Amino acid sequence: MTSFASKMFCRVERLCRHLPVALNTFLVFSITGEVSYLVLVEAPLQADQKKTEWSSWWKVVHLLAQYFMLGNICWNALLFLRTSPSIKGVFLGGEGVGQGWRYCYTCETHTPPRCSHCYDCKVCVLRRDHHCVFFGQCVGFRNYRFFLSCLLFMWSGLLYATLMNAEVFIVILKEGVTVHSVLLLLIPWIMLVSGQVSARAFAFAFIADTCVVGFLLVSAFFFFHLFLLFRGQTTREWYSSRRPYSLGVLGNLRNTLGLYWYLCWLCPLIPSPLPGDGMNFQVTGSLEPTR
Repeated sequence: MTSFASKMFCRVERLCRHLPVALNTFLVFSITGEVSYLVLVEAPLQADQKKTEWSSWWKVVHLLAQYFMLGNICWNALLFLRTSPSIKGVFLGGEGVGQGWRYCYTCETHTPPRCSHCYDCKVCVLRRDHHCVFFGQCVGFRNYRFFLSCLLFMWSGLLYATLMNAEVFIVILKEGVTVHSVLLLLIPWIMLVSGQVSARAFAFAFIADTCVVGFLLVSAFFFFHLFLLFRGQTTREWYSSRRPYSLGVLGNLRNTLGLYWYLCWLCPLIPSPLPGDGMNFQVTGSLEPTR
């Protein structure tokens, strides 16, 4: 009985770990499909513009822009998940153990500065930033670039989708701010179940709401991590007024995103090797990396 309960708990835990990834994937593709529909079918709204050459080019540019953002979101997310930030496969010990190193009693090994144990991933992570519940994996030294690039394109994509859905809000509120229109925007599920709106109206209202809420949430995460990046800190270090690892804006960009930080955000396939090894960090005011 105990063994069966343990197996069921492990399965539920594994399902819960992958649920946010599945939900995010569903929302991203739903928003992309809805915006594509708005571009291809609903816009431009004027009948005399629907079959003009300008209209065709307008649609092509919009479709290319949104699928460029979608491709970057998916590819960065995939590489983020496939790039392990942990200490597995990294040689720890020898003469490198020194000041700033600690002993992890869970992993039973010495760990370098800025490395800490994640009890969700059950392993120590190099230059650990935080455990991302939306991806079910830690953000660390080797995959931070993909995490930040994914945030960048999610932010730009949600901004674009929110602007494209402005017409949806205009249509819903065209008769004024009524109880019906406000409830449709705030609780579209209840309006659908109660039969007050059609499935089509619900879908548009739900995705428009998701775009606005998602844009606000992603904006908070994205600009917070930009703030940390420019300061040379991780999420675990931001509350401290000391910034011993800050090397200036350009130095922080190079150490976090790689040598080609100015290009790597365009496409996750652009190689941008990191200058360090995730174990030794140059401290402000010193020319040699700390050990």
